[in-house]
Amino acid sequence: MGNHLVGMAMDGGMLAGMGLIAVGAVLATYGALPARRPIHGDLARTSFEAPDRTPLNRWHAATVAVLILGLVIDVMKPATLGFVLPGLTAEYGISQSQAAWLPTVALLGTTIGSFLWGWIADAFGRRVAIMLSTILFAATAICGAMPAFGWNLVMCFLMGASAGGMLPVVYALLAEIMPPRHRSWVLVLVGGTGLIGGYLAASGAALLIEPIFGWRALWLQGFPTALLLLALSRMIPESPRFLDEEGRLEELADLERKFGLQPVPRPVAEAHTGASHEPGHRYLITALVIAALCWSLVNFGLLLWLPTDLATRGYSVEVASGILARSSLLALPTIALAAWLYAQVSSKWTLVAMIVLTAAGLVGALLPAPWLSQEPVLVAVIAVLIVGTNGTIAVLLPYTAENYPLGMRGRATGLVAGSSKFGGVGVQLAALAGFIPTLVGAAAVLIVPAAVSAGMIAWAGRETRGRSLRELEAE
Repeated sequence: MGNHLVGMAMDGGMLAGMGLIAVGAVLATYGALPARRPIHGDLARTSFEAPDRTPLNRWHAATVAVLILGLVIDVMKPATLGFVLPGLTAEYGISQSQAAWLPTVALLGTTIGSFLWGWIADAFGRRVAIMLSTILFAATAICGAMPAFGWNLVMCFLMGASAGGMLPVVYALLAEIMPPRHRSWVLVLVGGTGLIGGYLAASGAALLIEPIFGWRALWLQGFPTALLLLALSRMIPESPRFLDEEGRLEELADLERKFGLQPVPRPVAEAHTGASHEPGHRYLITALVIAALCWSLVNFGLLLWLPTDLATRGYSVEVASGILARSSLLALPTIALAAWLYAQVSSKWTLVAMIVLTAAGLVGALLPAPWLSQEPVLVAVIAVLIVGTNGTIAVLLPYTAENYPLGMRGRATGLVAGSSKFGGVGVQLAALAGFIPTLVGAAAVLIVPAAVSAGMIAWAGRETRGRSLRELEAE
């Protein structure tokens, strides 16, 4: 049948299979949740930490490798959307405007998932959240077998929600098990590698799998990749404080031995009030959310609309693609540079510098048309935008994870991660409404919030480079 399932009836066997998936997901959730929920307030602090002199060992390396794999799986799903749309549109016989609902609901799912899994990570533990999101991601791979487009939208929303939580939880966990001396660069490197690896995996799968098995295989591959992550999940540790509060002392002792963690005294009484009562936290999270929203609008909107804008300026498709390709070559060295600056110079000022660089690119987009019509100038403006946006997202979530206490680290990072995807939802809805702004128009709107977020972070942010989580939390 050429892998075409459109129009097939959802018979009893298929409905029973979907029912079993739902039941299995519920049972897996019940089995994964801890028997005794950890009890701590929003401002609960780290109670186990490796001394600064602790070297990285094979356990650190194995954990980093598995978590990078998790991020690659997480990132490749939204990255696959662009490769799926042509085949999906042709098989279902729908218009491009109808097909555009697929990335819209998928991005909405990842946005909601970031908030949801951040809360689960704070309530039940980091490893539990990663395991559950992986289980649900495997279950929702059935998205690739849906015979009707409406069912595809429902399942892809759930798939996005299950995958969207990996990013904030990985940052929260790594912040709690890495020695302070290595924490900063590891966080940035893991995030950047996962981001680039996800896009490479998506494009590689589209090149190797889709010509043979069709577009549905790009969704179905979520099942074996999620099973691989589950098989390697023993290499993912739980946050030590959660093990302590659940009374899993043997696992805690094993974790201390492998990762060089040591208990540190807790305060006599930890605050149980929310961070909304802490002005520093409130101002900083506002700045980080604004920065994340600006990044998402630049990444999912302005850069996505660039080919159309270049075409209106008279560039051919080949020339426009060449301009974007040459500018995009800067992505990988940008991640490496951001990691080095973040770990060796300053975490706070690296983030501020990357946001300012993005704003500079937006200013460049406002140059007079005769200037921007010159290819070297246009390439330089796009390159500055790409360097700024890649650098911003590489350090934004690690900086968030380092700035918030254990009791709300997952939710804070999830809020910023969700905000970094929410702009994509707005961009898709605008496109569905037929509104596609020009490069100049989009840049003019985004310059002010980008500058405001940079100023707020410079004012309310803290230096986290090389400092222990206990020291940061004590402030």
